[in-house]
Amino acid sequence: MKPGRARLSAVPTHEGDRVTTLELFFDLAFVFAFTQLSRLMAFEHSLLGVVQAVTILALLWWCWNSYGWLANLAHADRGWVRSVMLIAMASMVVVGVTVLEAYRDESGGLFAPLVFVGAYLCARIVHAVAFAAVSPPALRRRAFWTTALAVLPSGALLVAGAVLGGGWQIALWLASAMIEPVITQRLSVGVDWHVASTAHFTERHGLIVILAIGESIIAIGTGVAEEPMSLPILLGIGSSLVLAAGLWWAYFHRFAGQAERALLRLPGAARGRTARDAYTYLSLPIVSGIVFTALGIEEALAHVGSDEPLGWFDAAALGGGVAWYVAATVLFAWRTTGQTRWVRVAGSITAACAIPLLARVTPLTALSISAGLLVLMLAADTNAFPRTKKEEQS
Repeated sequence: MKPGRARLSAVPTHEGDRVTTLELFFDLAFVFAFTQLSRLMAFEHSLLGVVQAVTILALLWWCWNSYGWLANLAHADRGWVRSVMLIAMASMVVVGVTVLEAYRDESGGLFAPLVFVGAYLCARIVHAVAFAAVSPPALRRRAFWTTALAVLPSGALLVAGAVLGGGWQIALWLASAMIEPVITQRLSVGVDWHVASTAHFTERHGLIVILAIGESIIAIGTGVAEEPMSLPILLGIGSSLVLAAGLWWAYFHRFAGQAERALLRLPGAARGRTARDAYTYLSLPIVSGIVFTALGIEEALAHVGSDEPLGWFDAAALGGGVAWYVAATVLFAWRTTGQTRWVRVAGSITAACAIPLLARVTPLTALSISAGLLVLMLAADTNAFPRTKKEEQS
């Protein structure tokens, strides 16, 4: 193929193809937005702030996931798809920058809620056209209308919410975040969406999880960056690192590999449905659990030397984040491998029940308790599911 024509073409993805560096570059815009969500919740420090952040997180997830499916059908760093990825990345950087003003516009300058919506819809509309273009010919029209009919009502709700503001904005934006996956799911009934490369698809979602876990490392620095070094800070950093390592262990130690191998064993249509359910839908609770845990780490470290109790909000973020994350991995494992990880179920319940205790102890003690509970649960879970012969041979 001539160079000029190659730049105007999309290069199909094949089984065995892996994630490209451009996709990692693309993900940085979303990681920045995730950190902004933690700042939004910390600033509001209320249930309202949590609802606001979760709504934006859901919108970010549908956008990121849609480009994950796009890159699974065509190489992200080749042909015209590369330009699409860069346009979307630029749009999402603007989205991330405006997160803190998405609900409360600062005086002067452009109206931030509409800037947020405009940048978000730019990325979504570009994807709708690109996804239809790279879809198999038999599904091309269906792909376009599935994405368009999900984005159009969602976009209308976003615009209306930004204009109306206040309680209307939260209600309409929450409806927008919920309506898109519902419409997409309904319009996808009976359609066998194709997973071109299982290796790419699973690795792509694993990388966004590890990048989200990186936010917990950022939270460690954010929480203590402006404080003089002390023994409580060092101990708090240690507990926080154990927590972050536990989040990694819970997903990547054998767990992600087991899911990928289970997905590979499925025939085409079943593979597409499982990929949609486990990676498109159930990975959102996994990422949100990480975001909540990072918020809890940041807030606890900010007061790690204090003798005052951690408090209910920060305890709910810390303990609830761990509980939600572990519960999400249980559902993910059940959908991919058919296993029910009862130890993790018990661990999730224990972490949730520990929230009242975390609220009453010092921040350093709360971090230590949370890290200890996660380590004990993971040790018991690993013992309950010993390594198989296939895993030992791989």
